[in-house]
Amino acid sequence: MTQAQIQHDKHLLGTKGLSAGELESILDRARYWEQHPVKKTNQLQGKFVANMFFENSTRTRFSFEVAEKRLGAEVLNFAAAVSSVQKGESIYDTVRTLESMGIDAGVIRLKPNGLLAELASKIKVPLINAGDGNNEHPTQALLDLYTIREQFGEFRGLHVAIVGDVQHSRVARSNLWALKTLGARVSFCAPPGMQAPELAEHAPYVTIDEALTADVVMMLRVQLERHEGTLLSSAAEYRASYGMTVERAGMLKPHAIIMHPAPVNRGVEIDDELVESPKSKIFRQMSNGVPIRMAIIERALS
Repeated sequence: MTQAQIQHDKHLLGTKGLSAGELESILDRARYWEQHPVKKTNQLQGKFVANMFFENSTRTRFSFEVAEKRLGAEVLNFAAAVSSVQKGESIYDTVRTLESMGIDAGVIRLKPNGLLAELASKIKVPLINAGDGNNEHPTQALLDLYTIREQFGEFRGLHVAIVGDVQHSRVARSNLWALKTLGARVSFCAPPGMQAPELAEHAPYVTIDEALTADVVMMLRVQLERHEGTLLSSAAEYRASYGMTVERAGMLKPHAIIMHPAPVNRGVEIDDELVESPKSKIFRQMSNGVPIRMAIIERALS
């Protein structure tokens, strides 16, 4: 393996193209870190990791920061709102500047589609995708996989239904690629104006009643601001047709679980009283994000 190939393998740009072995390896290492008796280690002492968020984030950024600090890394937080990006500096020049200052890895979130792959081809330090446009969000998918495996033990034979704004969801795409690689059956459920037709060949679109027969029902955040003027432009209309209401939750299989990548629009995608119900794994997903991101950062820097 050449140095260029080794460097490429240190990036985590998406779940598409990762093998089942690679996915399981990350999940296994996350399990190691979850069970680690010491909260903070010196595993990455002397390593500098830059969190470069060109798009707002709360959960993902803080989860990465906790993971980095638990591994003993030095953390630099970059926010576009208070940077030279506001003066017109390009994203490439910003990342290249931080690379020139000696960072060892970068966690990056971007709005544009396609830019991350271009950056990764030019930047020598490993880059970890914390969400790029509506393309991929691999660490969210990996923590979702971890949560599912924790509940069911395996993926083969499971039916996962992903419900909501598939068109704009990078979470849906990363989960689709990873779940299919691991042998799960995936289906989508979305209003016509929120569907991504190009994904239909990989996972069928089903009705909400069909989605409720799944083992895992993954609700997506509905970005109503992107759908002004559509038939389902109000929160109340969306909830009535596609939301996880108390009534719909009562139709789920006894062993089924409800998931959501958050932030949650309570009373829209999911009724308020269901968010912390026994079937809901929403806060467990958030908790699992830290060991998953520890495993991914370690993968990049080991």
